[in-house]
Amino acid sequence: MMAKVITDEHIAKHPCFDEEARHTHARVHMPVAPRCNIQCNYCNRKYDCVNESRPGVTSSVLEPYQAVRYLQELDKHIDNISVIGIAGPGDPFANPEEVMKTLRAVKAEFPNRIFCLSTNGLNLEPYIDEIAALDVTHVTITINGVDTAITSQIYRWVRFNKKMYRGEEAARLLMEHQLACIPLLKAKGITVKINFIIIPGINDHHIDETAKVVKALGADLINCMPLIPTGGSNFEEMPKPDQKMIFRVRAEAKHHLPLMTHCARCRADAAGLLGQDLKEAYTILQQISSGQADDEAKRPYVAVATYEGHLVNMHLGEAKSLYVFRETPNGFQFVEERFMPDKGGGDQRWIDVARMLIDCRALLVSGVGDNPSSILKECGIKVVQMTGMIDEGLDGIYNNRPIRSIKKADAFRCGSECKGNAQGCA
Repeated sequence: MMAKVITDEHIAKHPCFDEEARHTHARVHMPVAPRCNIQCNYCNRKYDCVNESRPGVTSSVLEPYQAVRYLQELDKHIDNISVIGIAGPGDPFANPEEVMKTLRAVKAEFPNRIFCLSTNGLNLEPYIDEIAALDVTHVTITINGVDTAITSQIYRWVRFNKKMYRGEEAARLLMEHQLACIPLLKAKGITVKINFIIIPGINDHHIDETAKVVKALGADLINCMPLIPTGGSNFEEMPKPDQKMIFRVRAEAKHHLPLMTHCARCRADAAGLLGQDLKEAYTILQQISSGQADDEAKRPYVAVATYEGHLVNMHLGEAKSLYVFRETPNGFQFVEERFMPDKGGGDQRWIDVARMLIDCRALLVSGVGDNPSSILKECGIKVVQMTGMIDEGLDGIYNNRPIRSIKKADAFRCGSECKGNAQGCA
């Protein structure tokens, strides 16, 4: 399915960067980046209310292979989508593999849309060349200050190259990477917006220096947003900035950079006009992420790794065959037994398994390695780790009911037939 053609007028309009476009041009945020590499004292991504609009909130997380299908479905409901962005719910570049896969797939399907990213900037630099090649034209970086004595009060920790940093060391590391990215983005012709969270008593008197520094590096505009004291965060008891403080901060910032004044504090799964998100989008998102939106005519079956045909009780790496079931008006019915490809061959074995299961919407196993799980998911097969009756798992898949998952330690416990030679499962 090809995307509908968007006019030149749509291509030139980004509702977050162009105030006039906010009433006529829609945007979609794809929640494909669940992990974050910093912990802000004002952030709690675990809390989610469908009536709440703030960064870091999403109803569901999409796998990269699901993003195109999600956008195709939204295209049927929203006529004027001009912008496709990724803004979390974590940080895009704490999830670089998922984000780059998503961008490549979406760019191929929707080549004439605007692409944008919102990031803390910590791990952005290695990907600037590639995002520019994929025509990402707008990047937002959240920079809450350029003085580590100040910003060390804002960030609980920073994780970089598998090492944890705290205090001023963490603040300095983050700031250095953030600031280094601005001129590199500008060299690629990318528009750079700075988000600055106004935090009373911490950085509200620091905006002049911050705006001056980022302007000198090439930033195009700035968005000064009042703190939202979020439940469960370190700053949940922090008072909100009053209108006088917000006005003062924005006035000082305006001496250096144009202001964005119409920010809607969008969710990571926002879809529609700014401040007028399409309510049906949340249902569509949940259907796509849960696999409900699979074409049932093409994927009517579910495969199961089982010893005897009653329980889900086999690790995928040990299975010599898979049992295939389908739903009928009279209950779940065994269809056939399909034999697994020979062990060995690395990734090719799991690609062959995916081809073997092309008509299956899901695979139920008691355990599976990261690599086969990732390959199967990329091919559109939902992999569910569970133990218990097969009918319980089938009921969960076909009727969208909770499935009891097993502990991670048990999920990767192989039996006597697994030799651990990294050729079968890992």
